[in-house]
Amino acid sequence: MGAAGTAVVVIDMINTYEHEDADQLLPSVRASLPGILRVIERARADDSGIEVIYVNDNFGRWRSHHDEILSPALRGPHADLVEPIRPDDASLFVVKARHSIFYETPLEYLLGQHGIHRIVLCGQVTEQCVLYSALDAHIRHLDVTVPRDAVAHIHADLADAALRMMERNMGADVTDSRAEGLFG
Repeated sequence: MGAAGTAVVVIDMINTYEHEDADQLLPSVRASLPGILRVIERARADDSGIEVIYVNDNFGRWRSHHDEILSPALRGPHADLVEPIRPDDASLFVVKARHSIFYETPLEYLLGQHGIHRIVLCGQVTEQCVLYSALDAHIRHLDVTVPRDAVAHIHADLADAALRMMERNMGADVTDSRAEGLFG
């Protein structure tokens, strides 16, 4: 099938890390950052038109837009985790308020308009937003890929269980960011 009809969805990586559980999350974000960057770079270098879509929490700022979320993260104490994977001019950006990338966002419509049937999920948090997004993608009949080295967690045991659930219960392809068939 190939990479046509595929999008990389970067979940909640534009972040100041000024929230509960941030101290537990940060080591895993640092460890997964190379994998996330690899997925994004591979998608951007692919000539088959893989979309890179950032879906990010609005942090309760209901009038926010892309720059109002990105700028504080780039000025914050953990800008080193944001700068390498920041959206480029070709990236799409969707703001969310809850765990799932689909919940009350225009993402499903956007994917349909772009003919996307496969999503590669990377970002954070494996046992929360990534898991719920994979489930919502599954019930929308989208193919889901999750590179295990490109998702960050708060609790390693719950992340491992979440990845097993995505693979077993949702038919997700749980793989590695270096995998040859990452995009289909």
